Formats: sequence, C-alpha cells, structure tokens
Amino acid sequence: MKKLALLLIGFTFTLAATAQEEHSGESHSNGDGKQVAALKLMDMEGNEVNTGDLGFDGPVIISFWATWCSPCKRELNTIHDMYIDWQDETGVNLVAVSVDDERTKNSVPMYVNGKGWEYLVLMDPNGDFKRAMGVNNVPHTFLLDADGNIVYSHNNYAPGDEDLLYEELLKLTDN
Repeated sequence: MKKLALLLIGFTFTLAATAQEEHSGESHSNGDGKQVAALKLMDMEGNEVNTGDLGFDGPVIISFWATWCSPCKRELNTIHDMYIDWQDETGVNLVAVSVDDERTKNSVPMYVNGKGWEYLVLMDPNGDFKRAMGVNNVPHTFLLDADGNIVYSHNNYAPGDEDLLYEELLKLTDN
C-alpha cells in the first residue's frame, strides 16, 4: 500500500510540474531537425510564396505574429532594431507570418509599413501554415538552418529573448 501511495504522489508531482510548464506560456526547443512545412501563402502585395522554398541562401527566422498581439509586435520591433546588423553578420532573413484572420488582415500592411519592417511578411489568414508548423499561440519563432531544418523554436516573448535567438543564430554561422 505504501508503494502505491508513493507512486501516486510521484505521479501527481510529475503532472503538476508538466501542467505548470505548459501554463507558463513559454517554451524553447532545438527543433529536432524537422523541416519547415511547404504551403503557399501570399505576401502583402498578393504574390504567392512557397514556404518550403523561400529562396534564401542563409539561415531564416520565421516569426508567427498578429496585429492584435502585443508581445508579437514587441518582439518583431525589437529585432527590427538589430536586424540589419544580424543580416550583415550572419546572412539571416526574417519572415514574419501574420495569422490575422479575414477581419483584421487588412491592418497588416498599414502596421508593417508604419514600422518600416524590412522583413518578408506573409499572410496566413486561415491558419493553415500555423497548424502545419504546430503553432498553438503567438508569438512563436523558429530558426531554420540554410537547408530548411528547424534548429530552434521559441514560444512567447519576454525582453532578452532576442538575445537567445541571436546566440542560436550565431551557432549556425560559426565555422
């Protein structure tokens, strides 16, 4: 009986720790070498873009965001301040994937142009790419190596997360 009680207590603590980790809203992973999903999305000018072949030579950051998401905008605006330096140093390109739906997607170009983002912005109003990439909430950021393998994934945003992303980016470009 004591063994069963100890086993039950241990199981309860494991469940509680897992639930607490899930509710923190933040996760990091190394991506386990998965490939980016290949779907056709539209850019802000209405051009079709295949997410499986973005045409970049170096690493790629894919950031899922929305105009109604304050942490998303903070993250992308913070990265914007360093983006040119990151590009010069590592050759990285950033793709901002808006998950704004049919009701709010028209505000995306106005926001992006107002902020002067130099990113490729893709529209995912039906959430197809979001679902294919396993994104449950935004912001969610992926780092891809030059071969399209997901090497880092981060969910949510807090100040300083851009530094962690940059460290992971540097790992890809170190020889």
